[in-house]
Amino acid sequence: MCLSKGSGRAMAVDMEFTSYMDQALDEARAAGARGEVPVGAVIVRGGVVLAAAGNRTRELNDPTAHAEVLAIRAACAAEGVERLNGADLYVTLEPCPMCAAAISNARIARLYYGAGDPKSGGVAQGPRVFEHAQCHHVPEVYDGIKETEAAALLVSFFASKR
Repeated sequence: MCLSKGSGRAMAVDMEFTSYMDQALDEARAAGARGEVPVGAVIVRGGVVLAAAGNRTRELNDPTAHAEVLAIRAACAAEGVERLNGADLYVTLEPCPMCAAAISNARIARLYYGAGDPKSGGVAQGPRVFEHAQCHHVPEVYDGIKETEAAALLVSFFASKR
């Protein structure tokens, strides 16, 4: 329950939060099964999934084919828009600087991510894209959503490569 103001007085409003991180984890597992780094992303607005994707950099021979970018492209195409105002993005790994910039440019309202990425992250680590004056839109950021599961997928994937 949260409080909202209406007619100058506080009114109780029931709001139910639904996480789509399980679906993002499913996308990450599918990416891993394809031999891609297991990262998954889901874009939602108003309880409707607009797009879901997993990494496809190797499959598409495209270094920009990160889960977040693919989901943003698909959601924009489905909606016929260049910006996703009011949309939420769930992603299993902290976005890299490229993806953070795409999230900002797409005007994503809220970013929920699982595991932090000390090596390549661009939100809470490294360049912290959203903190720069040149960043014209900053989403609300919520980290650590199903972090243990998301991190375990990555650890297992990279352990199998060594």
